[in-house]
Amino acid sequence: MSSLRARLLAWLLGGVVLVGAAGGWTVYRNALSEADAFFDYHLRQTALILRDQPVEYLLAPQLPPADAAYDFVVQVWSLDGVRVYLSRPHAVLPQITTLGFATVATSEGRWRVFGVQALTKVIQVAQPMSVRQQRAAELALQTLKPFALLLPVLALLIWLAVGHALEPLQRLTAQVMARRVNALESLPDTRLPDEVQPLIGALNDLLARLRAALERERAFMADAAHELRTPLTALHLQTAMLARASGDAERAAAMETLSAGVQRAIRLVEQMLALARQEPRAEAQRVAVRLDDLAREIVAELVPLADAGRIDVGVSAAQPASVHGEPDALRTLLRNLVDNAVRYTPAGGRVDVAVEEANDTRGARLTVSDDGAGIPPAERERVFDRFYRRAGTAPAGSGLGLSIVKTIAESHGASISLAEGPSGKGLTVTVSFPRED
Repeated sequence: MSSLRARLLAWLLGGVVLVGAAGGWTVYRNALSEADAFFDYHLRQTALILRDQPVEYLLAPQLPPADAAYDFVVQVWSLDGVRVYLSRPHAVLPQITTLGFATVATSEGRWRVFGVQALTKVIQVAQPMSVRQQRAAELALQTLKPFALLLPVLALLIWLAVGHALEPLQRLTAQVMARRVNALESLPDTRLPDEVQPLIGALNDLLARLRAALERERAFMADAAHELRTPLTALHLQTAMLARASGDAERAAAMETLSAGVQRAIRLVEQMLALARQEPRAEAQRVAVRLDDLAREIVAELVPLADAGRIDVGVSAAQPASVHGEPDALRTLLRNLVDNAVRYTPAGGRVDVAVEEANDTRGARLTVSDDGAGIPPAERERVFDRFYRRAGTAPAGSGLGLSIVKTIAESHGASISLAEGPSGKGLTVTVSFPRED
């Protein structure tokens, strides 16, 4: 059952019927209790009236007037246990029982019996319990009959009431369906029930995130188009120079320049793709990642690059530290930090990677230090912007490395800070991860 209105109608009517059935059972039990008291009174009165009459010698005993539906049966027994009178024949009757009230089971069902002893006889008045149960059931049915007749009317009222209550949802559905594809403004939350407000809030939050994601996407595409235009134009010019080269030396120089331009373009595209992957997206599965093992792995990968520039790169401290995150994203974060440090550290310089474990007051901390030119304090915030590069910086780069690092850190709830290197020059980048409970 997919219709909310039909589901509510079924549940409400089911609840009403269940309550009605419970009420009917209560009415039946109360009626049965009253019938027991009423019929017990008549049994006793009948027996007491007949106690002083010679019932066994009378053709028509003086019985009190009663409804034939009561089904009273009078039996008279001699003191030696011989039945001397029976008012109405039954296939199965209760035998003589104790004096007073008693409930006797027979093959035809249970009987309610009242016995009283006279001087020479025992008078027994009995009634089948089924008579009482039938009267109680009739009374309960009479009580519930108006309720049963009004049930269709109640169903119609519930159907109309639920439909009226769902009108705000229908209006909201119409508003959403009438929107254009690029309309990401917040939905109005006025004149809506309190139960729908959380849904509207969640939808508006989703629309806000979609709007922000589209804006970032447009900005990224605009920046990418601008940044790719220059290297592609340079490659075109270098290709033309290679074609016009007249000698082997000129051709070799043009080829080397073209190869360097291609490498720069490749790195720019790689960095742009890495940034695009880290932009807001579906949450990937997160697991425990050992930062100390990751630091050793990344440093080992970049040793050839450091050796080519005669740079000493290593892990200065590697305390066992784990964070809950995406392994590939954290690998990209650390690789960009170490790669930047190696590229911007002059020959003979040093790059150190340190990992500190979490304690009671803070989480794990990852530090990458170098003794290169560093970044002035006034520009340390701007270097996280996309495609931002300091004037006169060599070697050439894409300006995306630290932007990627910041995006990954924020997605893991980590903070990133820049400071001077340990020797008073260079740069120290610190990524502090939150403490995990």
